Amino acid sequence: MMKNTLKVVLLTSMLPFAASAEQELTPWYVGGGLGVNNYEPNCDQKTMKVCGEDDPYAWDVFGGYLFNDYIGVELGYRDLGRAEWTDYSNKRNDVGARGMTLGLAAFIPISEKWSFSAEAGAMNYLISNKKNYNTEYYSDSGIAPYVGVGFGYNFTQNLKLQAKYRRYENLDDDKYNTLDMESNYWGLELSYRFGVDKPAPVVAPIVVAAAPIDSDNDGVTDDLDKCPDTPSAHKVDAQGCTVYEDVPISSRLEGLLFDNDSAELKPESKKRMDQAAKYLKDNPHTSVVIEGHASHVGNADYNMDLSERRAQSVVDSLVNDYGIDATRLKAVGFGEDRPIIEGTSAEANKQNRRIEAVVSGAEKRPVLK
Repeated sequence: MMKNTLKVVLLTSMLPFAASAEQELTPWYVGGGLGVNNYEPNCDQKTMKVCGEDDPYAWDVFGGYLFNDYIGVELGYRDLGRAEWTDYSNKRNDVGARGMTLGLAAFIPISEKWSFSAEAGAMNYLISNKKNYNTEYYSDSGIAPYVGVGFGYNFTQNLKLQAKYRRYENLDDDKYNTLDMESNYWGLELSYRFGVDKPAPVVAPIVVAAAPIDSDNDGVTDDLDKCPDTPSAHKVDAQGCTVYEDVPISSRLEGLLFDNDSAELKPESKKRMDQAAKYLKDNPHTSVVIEGHASHVGNADYNMDLSERRAQSVVDSLVNDYGIDATRLKAVGFGEDRPIIEGTSAEANKQNRRIEAVVSGAEKRPVLK
């Protein structure tokens, strides 16, 4: 009995190493089982007999092939153990059966891990009876049908453990007509299916990119637009910024006033100076002639000199106070030759004491679509 048990333990412990090659899950599997067997009739049912010391431990090894995930065929070898009793003639019987088996096995999944199985087949058995302490020996062979059911649990895609029940019929000794038996078997089986189950290919989700947005409608999407809120009428470059061009201009800058007989700018002229400096900075391709003018009060030659000094004071302020390049500026005095208002009234004198700036060159303007 210990030898048989050792065989099964060694077999089942080696099963996980039977298939080492990386491959898809194959239809082939092998396994082994160990359990207990009860022959009928036996001393438990025939009270006139005397029971002996049974060796009821049974074992089996097998290999199988799956036609699909639900049905397959199994070929194996089974030893159903031995039973002892003393019959009515006071002779000791020592009976056992073993042999090759062939059958169909069906598997029905219950859940992801659990399954139910059913089987039916035949055993080409050899039955022996070592009677009367081996002084008599009877043996015979034959075909015994069997059926079975079981519950299985998959530890992995390859390794499964099953609890089994089998019923064998017609384990008979027809040759000597000494035995007419059936058998009930309960046991555990461990099986290993070769290969590895390749997972289903992962299908990458289809990402639908959101349509790019052009918030300011300038033809450049927001992800590339470095100048947001550009006027839609402006022509833009690849970064969404307004395209500018230099347009030739000629304009006059007015509103810089002086006191009588003074070349010093009045404080109220500062705002106009600020505007003039900003314009010159924003349009670097321009040049300016600063024109000084005087009223009709006083000597004409003196007024000419005064107008020149007034023009120069503006140039000096633009250069020193605002950082405008002196090469872009020119001071010219016209004295009292170009009055705005004729006469010597207070208003005429105020308006005629003035500075005009004549701008020429190119002004930076946006290009329109």
